[in-house]
Amino acid sequence: MKANLKRSLFNPITLAGMLFFIASIIFTAKSYLLMLTAAQLVFVPIMLQLIFEVKRKHIIFTWIAMLSIFLLQVVPSSTGQMVLAFIYVLFTFFVAFYGLKRFFNRGFTNWAEISIDIGMMYLFIGGLWFFAYVAKIDTGFSPLITWLTAIHFHYSAFLLPISLGFFGRLHDSKWYRLIVPIILAGPMLVAIGITALPLLEFISVLLYIFAIFTLIVLAYRTSFASTVQAVLIRTSYSILGITIFFSLLYATQNAFGHWFVSIDFMLRFHGLFNSILFGMLGVVGWVLAPPETKQEIFNFPVSQMRGTLKGAGKRKSGLVDDLSVFVNTKTLPKTIVDFYEQTDQYQLFASVKWATWFKPLASCYKIISTQLQQLNLPISSDLTEMTFKIQAVDPTVDGRKNPRAWIRRVKNNIVFVAIYSQHETKGRTYMNIALPLPYSSMIGILQLEVVDGILILSSEGKGDPGIYLAVGKTLFKLPLSEHFLIKETGSGSLIAQHKMRIFGIPFLQIEYKIIQNIVSAG
Repeated sequence: MKANLKRSLFNPITLAGMLFFIASIIFTAKSYLLMLTAAQLVFVPIMLQLIFEVKRKHIIFTWIAMLSIFLLQVVPSSTGQMVLAFIYVLFTFFVAFYGLKRFFNRGFTNWAEISIDIGMMYLFIGGLWFFAYVAKIDTGFSPLITWLTAIHFHYSAFLLPISLGFFGRLHDSKWYRLIVPIILAGPMLVAIGITALPLLEFISVLLYIFAIFTLIVLAYRTSFASTVQAVLIRTSYSILGITIFFSLLYATQNAFGHWFVSIDFMLRFHGLFNSILFGMLGVVGWVLAPPETKQEIFNFPVSQMRGTLKGAGKRKSGLVDDLSVFVNTKTLPKTIVDFYEQTDQYQLFASVKWATWFKPLASCYKIISTQLQQLNLPISSDLTEMTFKIQAVDPTVDGRKNPRAWIRRVKNNIVFVAIYSQHETKGRTYMNIALPLPYSSMIGILQLEVVDGILILSSEGKGDPGIYLAVGKTLFKLPLSEHFLIKETGSGSLIAQHKMRIFGIPFLQIEYKIIQNIVSAG
């Protein structure tokens, strides 16, 4: 722990930032301006060093950005100040770009890392507002409000999400996953509320209060690397629990005109508490023992098929050769096993049911899907027969083990082209399904289990399961999930239910009737 502290506080970036900050105290005319300067010169650079490995180019660029912030205090020329502020904007842009890159290398998985990504992206907005303040750009607000917005995006939108992400590396629960999106949406909701909808600002602050106090409770229930770190982080969050009420009073004033709180009061108490106590204590707390990420690298095989289906060959009888490699088939009815291993001996009927809220989007997408002949589902919920064929796919083209394409049609239109394969991770075999799209593929990794004679396939779960988008060498996890339930209703007869969600909200359900061909049954 002492080694971490020494390494983080006594390195070229941190030492330079502290020296520039001390020098800035001498030249800054208005002391409250130092709250933002502290974030720019000390807090932001230290937290960035905890996120990624600092290389020589990072050190040089950060030095230039910090020097620019210091020189702003001493350069009298307005043009010179604009140039220096623009250099800092470039610094925040590259931080945001790195955050975006981190996000696209992973996608919608691991709320702790998403929080860090969003925090890095928010910093660029803070940089733009800072530039607007220095350049005296008319933002529609007073210069002081413009400056306050810049400081808001450095503390509430950068430091807090980064701290929240580090905390998520230590603690994961349903409550944590609930409050992260609330806290991440907070800065934008407050900004919109201040700009146009004061009532929205009031509501967003109420949600923020709920999230902050939930975070405080979780922090007191979480074990940290040391007692000192626990005290610092818990105190940092507790300070937010106090200062957030100042924000509520201010939002109430804007929305209803009651409980007047002046800007001067917000600067003296809200700003000072957040910068010195929340910012400083939180940064030092994480410096003591920065938690390691728990994000696993995706290392399962991914189809190289892009655009249209290529390398299709002879007919195959089933979606899989042997269902027993996925589950214990002795616990399943024979018809379910037979359907997966002898799929071509069955007829398939489907009823597509779009959620009401999603129907306008589905209708618009239908225009595109008809041209793509992929994910081309009917809009009507009428029971419709889907004809199909299964063809082997050249593994040298696809890149996975023993792939086969299940091509489904409704009349003359292709509905799905899904290329089935499988892979094993840590002793468990998963279905690995690819749907070729223009310049990309949608990848579905499903885990199978048997419950009371019912086969369940799901993209939800820890590890590999999920729905991904593969573009080039990038694999991005989408905010989608799917859940299949297959049940025998009689000899040679099955029903299946396919549910899909986006961000946890249901938007599609497909009901299948699966019947064995009479000739095959005979």
